[in-house]
Amino acid sequence: MTVGLFLVRVVVGMLLIGHAAQKLFGWFGGHGLTGTGAFFDGIGYRPGRRLALLAGLAELTGGLLLALGLLTPLAAAIIVGTMIAAASTHMRNGLWVQNGGEVTPVVWTL
Repeated sequence: MTVGLFLVRVVVGMLLIGHAAQKLFGWFGGHGLTGTGAFFDGIGYRPGRRLALLAGLAELTGGLLLALGLLTPLAAAIIVGTMIAAASTHMRNGLWVQNGGEVTPVVWTL
């Protein structure tokens, strides 16, 4: 059980770090701060670039803490808060992922 939890913690943490790198640096096919900020502006999160920076830093911090096993209650709170905000951007598309819906961010939150 301990090894399984360790692997889940590391994998989820690293995925969040990668997602943060997409927002912050444009790595792994991401749009960087400029593109993510423009997206945030387009969905009504203003100022978009500043909020993209905040979201990227939250994902990076939560992912690092989770992967390292440090302050895991804080890491979980950061991740859940970020994923709730992410889920809110998909609400208008319904539930299913093929329509850009809620399933993916909701699964991340679980």
